[in-house]
Amino acid sequence: MRNKVVTIEEAMHHIKDGMTIMIGGFMAAGTPEKFMDALVKKGVKDLTIIGNDGGWPNKGIGKLVCNKQVKKLIASHVGLNPEVGSQMNSGELETELVPQGTLAERIRAGGNGLGGILTPTGVGTIVEEGKEKITVDGKVYILEKPLKADIALVGASIGDKKGNLYYNKATKNFNPLMATAAELVIAGAEKIVEVGEIDSNDVMTPGLFVDYIVEV
Repeated sequence: MRNKVVTIEEAMHHIKDGMTIMIGGFMAAGTPEKFMDALVKKGVKDLTIIGNDGGWPNKGIGKLVCNKQVKKLIASHVGLNPEVGSQMNSGELETELVPQGTLAERIRAGGNGLGGILTPTGVGTIVEEGKEKITVDGKVYILEKPLKADIALVGASIGDKKGNLYYNKATKNFNPLMATAAELVIAGAEKIVEVGEIDSNDVMTPGLFVDYIVEV
């Protein structure tokens, strides 16, 4: 059995300029905050970030946005971070706003190898512009394409040395979905325990999906 536990420096070595990165969390709850600090310190740039929101100016994904390391942001909510709007208006940041449920299902589709999802959300609005529409039983749906990433950074409450993860309360939001939809998954866990210490009924992301884990 391979020990997947690494240092934060070893984990960040895998992140390069121009990558597409999924970052778990909801209003920064469940976001691996020390990973954000490490990315700011590393200074990687031109990133495409997929996350629920744009974080706060001093928290979550917002740290990367404020440091102007993000080229494109795909998210459902950006109102907590005024810097997102400022960079959008100045043309510095490309932003794709996606309804929250659609965002979650596009990530799920990416993780499950699906060609996309059909949703009525956005029909008749600017959301449908440039997208294929399909009629099923007389109802019109938008075909939304799956989302995948080079790397997913997820925040867990407890992980074991094999990469099995447990998320407490609200931190489970986007993290389990994103752990299935990236080529490389790096987990930041508040506590790392021995294999077997997490009850199998409590494992929310199997170690199969996790490449590296850092105690944060």
